[in-house]
Amino acid sequence: MGSLAQHRFFPYFVLLGGVLVAATSSILIRLAQNAGAPSLVIASWRLTIAALILTPYAWRRRSRRELRSLSRKDTSWGIVAGIFLAAHMATWISSLAFTSVASSAALVTTNPLWVTLAVFLFFGERPSRNTMIGLAAAIAGSVLIAFSDGGALIFDPGARPALQFNWHSLVVPGDQADTALFGDGLALAGAITVSGYLLVGRTLRTRLSTTAYVWLAYSAAMVTLVLVTVLAGLPLFGYSWAVYGWIFLLALGPQLVGHTAFNWALAHLSTTFVALSILGEPLGSAIFAYFLFGEAFVPVQLAGFVLLLVGIGMGVLGEQ
Repeated sequence: MGSLAQHRFFPYFVLLGGVLVAATSSILIRLAQNAGAPSLVIASWRLTIAALILTPYAWRRRSRRELRSLSRKDTSWGIVAGIFLAAHMATWISSLAFTSVASSAALVTTNPLWVTLAVFLFFGERPSRNTMIGLAAAIAGSVLIAFSDGGALIFDPGARPALQFNWHSLVVPGDQADTALFGDGLALAGAITVSGYLLVGRTLRTRLSTTAYVWLAYSAAMVTLVLVTVLAGLPLFGYSWAVYGWIFLLALGPQLVGHTAFNWALAHLSTTFVALSILGEPLGSAIFAYFLFGEAFVPVQLAGFVLLLVGIGMGVLGEQ
């Protein structure tokens, strides 16, 4: 039936699969936090496991030659991408300890706003009218989901202290509602930093294969997160098997499959469209939470999801 990879719709299918897999990320992170893992430890192990799994594939013949022949400039940009990715993981995963899954996922996926502004300011790319309408609808949907915070929690209120943290003990005094705004701020910081990661990837993916670029960025992120975690005085070992199990699934699914799909798509679709499509992640997370945890949707939340879908649809029209 010919080469599927050459089909004009194939990049869209890859991107859709990446979004669906990435949508499990919030659920797995919350489960690991409930099992007692600090947010920075989750982020460190997520990138460590992903980089270790990817290494044998990255250092095969063609990719090995590509990595060895990297210029100093490309290597430096790959490290910068990794630092952006590390900052994204640290801030966003930490946000899930303070605010709801829906609010965190919705705010972190406002990155198309920052990407669109950046490509206009730094690359002179003017988005089409359909893309701008899609962005406006998607961002509005994310805001509505954020305002529905109170109805989107998937955790048991009785286990609430396990979801709060500081550098050492995963405990923050005070009411959960008082810390939700801080969690929303962390999620927004995660959106800004992942935008930097996507923009650096946009530049490097024109010269590097997906495997080489992803390995370089993941390795740099791993080193950055492990150093920050150690400097923060948090142990990387000594947690329950459940913690490591959830983190392993997190690294294998959302990190390797999901993020690698996004990076592959960057070579075939526009940066703005890839970033816009990732807005489907909070919708997927909410659906998974509904079936796995019996979490009900509130009207404002449903309205936000509808706007997200409209925004993604308009982004498809803008891309064509």
